[in-house]
Amino acid sequence: MNTSDSIITKSNRAKKMMLWFGMISMSMTFAGLTSAYVVSSTRADWIQQIELPFAFTLSTLLILCSSGSFYGAFKMLNSNKIKATQALLIVTLTLALGFVYFQFQGFNGIIEKGYYFTGPESSITTSYLYVLVLLHLAHLIAGIIVLIYVMFKTLKGFYFNGNILGFELALTFWHFLDIVWVYLYLFVSFYS
Repeated sequence: MNTSDSIITKSNRAKKMMLWFGMISMSMTFAGLTSAYVVSSTRADWIQQIELPFAFTLSTLLILCSSGSFYGAFKMLNSNKIKATQALLIVTLTLALGFVYFQFQGFNGIIEKGYYFTGPESSITTSYLYVLVLLHLAHLIAGIIVLIYVMFKTLKGFYFNGNILGFELALTFWHFLDIVWVYLYLFVSFYS
């Protein structure tokens, strides 16, 4: 191994480690918020069970499918099938935008049930729900920006001859976002 290979290897390892540190800190944020949710659920004004609108279930299915299509794009990239990679990245972006759409539809459904997030009609329960979902949505927007960047780099032929670290990091982050959403969805759905 020559010196430049060693530097590239160390750089790649450092980039992966930075991503993992970032994901761990995000996990701690969501763990802290869900812990606060549990502690606050003992309050007298806590709404015992909010039935989440079906739109949240649809958004969950879409984000899981997006994880599959992104992984499929990664497999196609490793097989040097660039057109298939690009097509699957477009599918992933479409599914991600569908996720965002159904998240807002879910919020509309909660409001239609008479549960408001702010103002005099709001409750601590809905405020927590609002913070959990919007914080995840903010991270997902960052993920969409990364996805668009990867799409652009793929279109420009940047990923070649094993130079796929950026794609790998984006895929890892995307799977992380999916796992966090599934955790939040199940937590809010089944915690009583």
